[in-house]
Amino acid sequence: MGTELIDRRIRKTRKQLKDCLISLLKTKRIQDITVRELTEMADLNRGTFYLHYKDVFDLMDQIKNELVEEVESVLTHHPVPELVARPSLALSELFPLVQENAEIVSILIGENGDLNFVNRLKRIVSDKCLKGWLDLKCSSDPDTLAAFSAFIVSGCVGTVQYWIESGMKESTEQMAILTEDFILKGIRVLENPA
Repeated sequence: MGTELIDRRIRKTRKQLKDCLISLLKTKRIQDITVRELTEMADLNRGTFYLHYKDVFDLMDQIKNELVEEVESVLTHHPVPELVARPSLALSELFPLVQENAEIVSILIGENGDLNFVNRLKRIVSDKCLKGWLDLKCSSDPDTLAAFSAFIVSGCVGTVQYWIESGMKESTEQMAILTEDFILKGIRVLENPA
């Protein structure tokens, strides 16, 4: 059997397990989900599950790690000076990622979400973007920079949360531009053009 066929099977199995876990997480807490329940829903045997994951928490950790790696990849792809002028360059890649993973992102950043995951994302965005951006743009004291960074990052997470909860009516590009405007213009975004 070819390696490509095996790899495709592995990807299919992992996707089935991931999709079933996400479906179960809509109504249950992760600690209440069993491997038996998950594998029955995925129509797989438990042995197959254990070939890939130690337990349900391991599966969840891998899902979160994949998301974080994708976010990091987008952010490191753009040099800081480029993002200073146009944050929408990275945002136009991040919003499609959110859209593609809307169900799990909604669960992770929602009301009963995973605070550790949210804080990890905030740290990544702050470390990869804002600190460099702020270093280039201003020379405020470190405490002011930290407070501003927290404000912007929390606002971005809140904007993503709003977008998902409101049914993602706006396109990913519209959200990227709107978020860029929030970052660069603040409350002035709400002013009527003269």
